[in-house]
Amino acid sequence: MKKLVVIFNLLLLFVATSVAQENKPSLYSVAFYNLENLFDTVHDTGKDDFEFLPDGDMKWTSAKYEAKLRNMSRVLSELSRDKVADGPSVIGVAEVENDRVLNDLVKQPLLVSTGYKIVHYEGPDKRGIDCALLYNPKLFKVTSSKLAPYIYVNDTVHKTRGFLIVRGELAGDDVCVIVNHWPSRGAASPARVRAAEQVKVLKDSLLHENKHLKLIVMGDLNDDPMDESVAVTLGAKKYQKEVKNKDIYNPWWETLEDKGVGTLLYRGKWNLFDQIMISSSLLHAKKGLKYDHNEVFMRPYLFEQEGKYKGSPLRTHGGKTWLNGYSDHLPTIIYLTK
Repeated sequence: MKKLVVIFNLLLLFVATSVAQENKPSLYSVAFYNLENLFDTVHDTGKDDFEFLPDGDMKWTSAKYEAKLRNMSRVLSELSRDKVADGPSVIGVAEVENDRVLNDLVKQPLLVSTGYKIVHYEGPDKRGIDCALLYNPKLFKVTSSKLAPYIYVNDTVHKTRGFLIVRGELAGDDVCVIVNHWPSRGAASPARVRAAEQVKVLKDSLLHENKHLKLIVMGDLNDDPMDESVAVTLGAKKYQKEVKNKDIYNPWWETLEDKGVGTLLYRGKWNLFDQIMISSSLLHAKKGLKYDHNEVFMRPYLFEQEGKYKGSPLRTHGGKTWLNGYSDHLPTIIYLTK
């Protein structure tokens, strides 16, 4: 009888453990990284990429290009791996020249085992830099994609990157990602406000079509979360309690304003241009994927360790001097539970 009780208790323990493991939330991650001038060494017709050629201002040789690929792959291969074994399901990237650099990147030894696939469209940017999406096909199944053009009426000066829209299935949910790289600070604020207007139209249209769509808006916005383009025009909210219906939540506002953490340093001041925002359907989800938390990815090797610029992100070049660094931006990550 005593043996039967012991066996029965062991069975109960086994069942309870199995149920607990079954109900344990799965964790997924989504990331963004501005790769800062990922150019190859070959001229692309019609593009102003001359400084990134072997005889250009940056003396951009094959050896430097290969070093850049290794450095970028190191960062991408480490994103969220301390929390999510498979790494990000999708990674939005900016400042990539073409398909060739993207294919060379995902074939790097540190990335090849993940099997990342690419979504990229050649855009109209004069320098030839585009946005793209890397995705793990075991986790994210692409169903559609397109590049929506950036339009600034009667203006050819600000003709630049469009808005990369990629829709697919992640953890059984209908998920759409919009990857952005808005006009630089070299352009006045209205150029970025115009970008925000267009993204808002895209956002509203997608959510009107499917109010349950899990929407993610990410990118280098060249504005901080509290700036007019993001906070007012796009209407991204700082606090979760403010987010209603078709609103989107911007967790990076608190990260920068309340915690003092940014992704790029300019004249001793941190900015946070690299944002990943989410729809209310991801924030307040009652089932499926739900937002959990965010992170600016920081590792010591990503920063200058000494000298005048100590504490700044270690970039590829300082002026025209090759530093063999990474990027002037830090990557950002959001985590989702299922």
